[in-house]
Amino acid sequence: MGLKQMVHPVHQVFSACGLFRPGLVCAAIVFLIANQGTALAQAGFPQMNWEAAVEKLVRDVLIPGGVDEKVINAIRKTPRHEFIPPAMRRDAYADTALPIGARQTISSPYIVSIMTQELDVAPTHKVLEIGTGSGYQAAVLSPLAKEVYSIEIVPELGKKAARVLTRLGYKNVFTKIGDGFKGWPEHAPFDRIIVTCSPEDVPQPLTDQLVEGGLIVVPTGERYQQTLYLMRKKNGKLEREALRPTLFVPMTGQAEEDRKVLPDPARPVLFNGNFEEPLADNGYLPGWYYQQNLTLMKATAEDKADGTYARFENDTRGQPAHLLQGLALDGRVVRKIELSASMRFKDIRPGLDATEQPAVMIRFYDSLRGLIDSQIIRPRRGRTNWQEIKRVFRVPKNSREAIVSLGLFGASGTADFDNLTLSPTE
Repeated sequence: MGLKQMVHPVHQVFSACGLFRPGLVCAAIVFLIANQGTALAQAGFPQMNWEAAVEKLVRDVLIPGGVDEKVINAIRKTPRHEFIPPAMRRDAYADTALPIGARQTISSPYIVSIMTQELDVAPTHKVLEIGTGSGYQAAVLSPLAKEVYSIEIVPELGKKAARVLTRLGYKNVFTKIGDGFKGWPEHAPFDRIIVTCSPEDVPQPLTDQLVEGGLIVVPTGERYQQTLYLMRKKNGKLEREALRPTLFVPMTGQAEEDRKVLPDPARPVLFNGNFEEPLADNGYLPGWYYQQNLTLMKATAEDKADGTYARFENDTRGQPAHLLQGLALDGRVVRKIELSASMRFKDIRPGLDATEQPAVMIRFYDSLRGLIDSQIIRPRRGRTNWQEIKRVFRVPKNSREAIVSLGLFGASGTADFDNLTLSPTE
């Protein structure tokens, strides 16, 4: 994730359908390229070295994130900049989601990579993608599968996807505009299904259209507390394996309106801010996502802390070490918030530039999922013992969502955090 701003991983949040990508059936478009060098040269920004940018993404994000070589090769073959509006192409290979119009975003490369990896696609497979959007996810799937079928509910995006696919010569990808939660029965059954929006549960038509033994990768759960699942169809039913906490876009349409549990943007709150919830069996911390280089520590008398706390350690400057959590926050109702945390740092050195420092950050986003403002809290310099920091921030009136993040954000050293709280205040 890294743009030119501090805490570049925060941008990951608008991901895989984008953090807040609406659209009953999310986005992803498709393209396959026979000659990557030619495609990169035709990007419209000849001064940019796209191949170098891809390699930096692979080196700094995908390899440290455990992405396998097969998926990395697919990422290398996929000119992501072709799916991004020209004004934003300079950030095409930053690990961040980017707006693509119609209140939608293109998924970040890392989220696309891990979902593709979990899908375990073979050259003989027929894949169904729910959510064409920009087309990037389907583009990555294209060289791995026999056929990719992709559905988008937003006509503007679906039509643009078809044009891009035609121009780039993707012959094994097929798109249509419609309700993806109904599947594509005339082309069923499918060996693999990938869903890049977050329903409360898997729609039954998708289960019906999956082959016995086939896999579905899908984020499900509450709007801001979701889990990415790998599901296998066995005896007609889906067996679930929880992969990691995640945060995908809310949907539009009936599926979103029918949610049983909705967030309250007038009463924002952080979940598991004291880190007392134990790690899941897969090693991930409940309530938080995009976990990198985290150790959950049990406090000792020497620590002078309560229960457990989060520790981030990094000996390579520029490498990710952080957590993120999203929440609803309506600036029309909540005028000010208090953000507080206990922090302790040791042997800190800035990351690749002076702005990459350990911190707690909150970012505010509007109804179009555009970044409005960022606020940061840090302890006083030179102190190595625990410090409790409290700050009151004005909430922008057009804020509708927020992201709270904490970690080293590219710095090296050790950073400990505990007792994060967020509450409205006057």
